[in-house]
Amino acid sequence: MSINRDSQDTRMTRRSLLKGVGALGIMTAVGRLLPSYVLAGTTMAKAGSPSELQGKTIDLRISKSPVQIGELTGIAKTINGTLPGPLIRLKEGDNVTLNVTNRLMEDTSIHWHGLLLPPDMDGVPGVSFGGIKPASTFSYRYPIRQSGTYWYHSHSGFQEQSGVYGPLIIDPIEPEPVHYDRDYVVVLSDWTFESPESVFANLKKQSDYYNFQKRAAPEFFSDVSRMGLGPALQNYLMWDRMRMDPTDFADVTGYTYTYLMNGLAPDQNWTGLFRPGERVRLRFIAATAMTFYDVRLPGLTMTVVQADGQNVQPVAVDEFRIGPAETYDVIVQPTEERAYTIFAETMDRSGYARGTLAPRTGMTAPLPDRRPRPLRTMAAMGMHMDGMDMADMKNLNHHEETPLNNQELNGSQRHAKEHMHDKHDMSDLPPGESRHSMIPGSTPVRHAPGHHGTGNQSVAEFSRQQLDEPGIGLTDTGTRVLVYTDLKSLAPYPDQREPGREIEVHLTGHMERYMWSFDGKKYSEAKEPIFFRHGERLRFTFVNDTMMEHPLHLHGMWMHLENGAGAFLPRKHTVIVKPAERVSVAITADAPGRWAFHCHLLFHMEAGMFRVVEVSAEEPTGRS
Repeated sequence: MSINRDSQDTRMTRRSLLKGVGALGIMTAVGRLLPSYVLAGTTMAKAGSPSELQGKTIDLRISKSPVQIGELTGIAKTINGTLPGPLIRLKEGDNVTLNVTNRLMEDTSIHWHGLLLPPDMDGVPGVSFGGIKPASTFSYRYPIRQSGTYWYHSHSGFQEQSGVYGPLIIDPIEPEPVHYDRDYVVVLSDWTFESPESVFANLKKQSDYYNFQKRAAPEFFSDVSRMGLGPALQNYLMWDRMRMDPTDFADVTGYTYTYLMNGLAPDQNWTGLFRPGERVRLRFIAATAMTFYDVRLPGLTMTVVQADGQNVQPVAVDEFRIGPAETYDVIVQPTEERAYTIFAETMDRSGYARGTLAPRTGMTAPLPDRRPRPLRTMAAMGMHMDGMDMADMKNLNHHEETPLNNQELNGSQRHAKEHMHDKHDMSDLPPGESRHSMIPGSTPVRHAPGHHGTGNQSVAEFSRQQLDEPGIGLTDTGTRVLVYTDLKSLAPYPDQREPGREIEVHLTGHMERYMWSFDGKKYSEAKEPIFFRHGERLRFTFVNDTMMEHPLHLHGMWMHLENGAGAFLPRKHTVIVKPAERVSVAITADAPGRWAFHCHLLFHMEAGMFRVVEVSAEEPTGRS
């Protein structure tokens, strides 16, 4: 399949690029397409290098620039002429001014993702300010009230997908709680040479336009030989009746995406240097429009020390999944005089980003074996499995063995088994499960299909929390995978009040129409904002009625993830909610004003999965 001619407006030939840059020469031109912290990545390890923008006043300009992605060149919308944008390094306690000049022919904006700031500085057009008009400058002024690893991006149309994003680090006033010798930013993103508008149009016409990993006839016959004709047919027919496909993990895939690490394609191989024995801090930022990554460094253990910019009690893992807009800081300590691959494989297994840690420039390490694309199961989708015995259940899990003993079942499998026998009280769970009894949503909740509006294609019959599960494709890897129940704040969070009330929001969608929503209503159909009373402590519960993962982002306030950590609940600005999952967060409504709340999958947000949260003393009426 060829790319539509009208979607090629970001592609350039090398000849066009050479003609555009004239006497500068191709290498000089390409060098200027990348931020200096990327080009200096093999040597930069200290704050204050020329690769950073620092100080209390910083100037940024948004414009169109040529970029080179692998062997191809194209036009991106950039910040200060680079992809990603420059590394901004601020200091906790400072008052800063960031002057953003718009050199595009359209309105633009910058949202400071995860930062606590006044609502009119948050950078969301139509919610907190009017946007930045062409040929004008907007000055963001706010105090720095936190520290950690964050990022910034446009909140205007599809500009984030086109290149308007960059990393942001805030150094703390107090000494860091962890020691490290080198410090590297690792920005993960996704790039397409199609215009984002064309990608969105393709998805609206055909929601699975980019899915080239569907089950085909050979796989059906393989399933028949493995599980028998009856169970195989039943499985295929169930998915057909739901008008869904068990291979739908990503709306946009490696068919059009090139997956980037610090703006570089896999064969360009971004590299960071180390000396054996040094402790290296890697600040992973998922500046992706639509991509979930599974990150590992074969041969090295990663110690997670920060999540979404907030210090957590260190936890050693081999791998973690990072969703759009999340950040994780890890410490690794290579002891051998050899190279290590930084491998970020997409959740749908259609591609990867890669880089290298090495003692010297030019070294590489082998890529790990690619994993097969998984399949979603009805049980994982929260569907009742009437008429199926456990042998059928075992066969439906295509890439993993399903143990039949209740002590051995993982959460999804145990949940399906219980409800096949109508044991809704979960009284027969193994003792180890009781440690999560304090987590809201840990007991499955049943609700009937057809709820939550015409904008909801299918509703899971049961929803439950899955915070102790790594996610689809990571259950049988042989690696220690980070899960949300591993995250505990380094210090007790300040507001220990019990939530006084609960607001439940359902994540809804209609794949055939490519419409995404909350409670079955697109943003354009929502009549009123979600109301938080200023100063209250409340529980915000997300129920995912869809078959896809959604990273939910609340602006302006922290979400304390209710993961059973007691007084040490982790603070997050973005929370992944799996299919058929219930996730609750506790929020202190301490930020008066209007704030965006949305799915951070860019095309889902643009398709309607967006609402406004209003924090005020009195409940507003008649506003959206």
